[in-house]
Amino acid sequence: MMESQRPLRETPELSWRVLGLLNVFRLLVPMVFGLVFAAGGQPHLVGESHPDLFRGACVGYFVTALALIAVLKRRQRTTVWHAYVPGIIDIGVLSLIVYASGGAESGLAIALLVPVGAVAVLVDTRGALVLAAGAALTLLGLQLLSWVQGTAGPVGFAQAGYYGAMLFLAGAAASSMARRLRDTEEVVRQRDIDVANLAELSEYIVQHLRESIVVVDAADRVRLINESARLLLGPDARPGALLGEISPRLLYHVESWRRSGGATLNDATLLAADGGREFEAHFAALGRDRPGPVIAFLDDTSELAERVQQTKLAALGRLSASIAHEIRNPVGAMSHAAQLLAETLELGPQERRLTEIITQNGERVSSIINNVLQLSRRESTRPERIAIGEWLRQFHAEFCETLQVPATQLRLRLPEPECEVRIDSTHLRQIVWNLCENATRHSADMVGNPPVDLMVARLQASGRPFLEVADRGPGIPDSATERIFEPFFSGRRGGTGLGLFIARELAQCNSALLLYEPRAGGGSIFRVVFADPQRWEGRTDA
Repeated sequence: MMESQRPLRETPELSWRVLGLLNVFRLLVPMVFGLVFAAGGQPHLVGESHPDLFRGACVGYFVTALALIAVLKRRQRTTVWHAYVPGIIDIGVLSLIVYASGGAESGLAIALLVPVGAVAVLVDTRGALVLAAGAALTLLGLQLLSWVQGTAGPVGFAQAGYYGAMLFLAGAAASSMARRLRDTEEVVRQRDIDVANLAELSEYIVQHLRESIVVVDAADRVRLINESARLLLGPDARPGALLGEISPRLLYHVESWRRSGGATLNDATLLAADGGREFEAHFAALGRDRPGPVIAFLDDTSELAERVQQTKLAALGRLSASIAHEIRNPVGAMSHAAQLLAETLELGPQERRLTEIITQNGERVSSIINNVLQLSRRESTRPERIAIGEWLRQFHAEFCETLQVPATQLRLRLPEPECEVRIDSTHLRQIVWNLCENATRHSADMVGNPPVDLMVARLQASGRPFLEVADRGPGIPDSATERIFEPFFSGRRGGTGLGLFIARELAQCNSALLLYEPRAGGGSIFRVVFADPQRWEGRTDA
């Protein structure tokens, strides 16, 4: 590369800033000197020796400054020509102004320090000293010419030598300062690169974490959220959004956690924005401010639930074998003996009551055994397309006829009768049968025997179809809502506690979700959210 094309510095921004300030200097010097010259008066030496030369030098310097500003605006690559050529022009024009004002005695030679110092910042030390030597020699030469012409005295030589020494010192000092500035700027630039790389790496790690993360500030505004969390909270979940607008229930748990002083709370289950998944939230404080930023870890429980389900099914399979051999036969023998004993004529009322208790509890144990065996012996899922509206009409007729329930007691609401779902039909029948049987039983205990509503529709957020069974029964206490799907948990006497457990297990086997929520005005709602229809073609049947 030719010397004239060599870049000035590895940090061109510093070069452009210095060149810009130097252009401002070129504009101001001729303007200030011209105003002083035009003002006249004594004492002053500005332009008094050669007025015409002084005026021409000022005008030329001003025009040169405008031309260099036009070049600077193009922002091309800086080379040594950007420093040396303008620097030589500066030294030449300013030396003429000094000469036109009577030489070094005028004191205007001090202006030469600015271009020499600026060039020293832009080029290396050797180049800066060469330019300073040229300026000093030019100043001495013009001072000699002025002395010969009689416009300056011999005292000016001492002042010219003094200014020459100052130019050398300015060039060396500016070059040293520029070297330190470059080193500092390089360190800062490298640190900026390191910080940017770390920020990019952190962003990549956060966005690709399997765990969903949301950072909320003290004003409950989202500051950071990764992609997996956005899938749970919906498309409106983005930095800057208010958490209360995205997920009011999550905001409620954040505020509860803050009020507790950061104490560990029971993990609450929340529903994802698409209505087809559930997740749990765990919180941790960021910083020491109270209230301050909070980081929320959102755990999608669907995959965990699937693994737990496989474990439970394996355990139930082993348990059912033991139950079949160790419990079922003795219970059957006791129930049969109780029936024979009840047929004995010599029994009194008290003894007959005892035999009824034995028979009822034997039937209850047999029901538990049958439910467990039914779950553990379940065959592989065989999903099929089902027109849920027509299927529900047939189910309604079968259910009412089998259990002798009035047709008006089980009302159908089909806003989208042509809606299709993909599920194993036998599993769907058992799920809905368990839900409707529980709903009609609990509604029958209420005054007026309010009807049970069956509705099929789509979730507004995701378009996933769902089937809803809503009753006007006594509802479920808040303390029991987290346990109603556990095996053997029953809210009434005489229940096996397996109906809802089996219904949820069957739903999960078909990529569906069984949810509970209290019904406004009293009662319960159980909602089966079916698999996303848009994923049918990409699924492999189990």
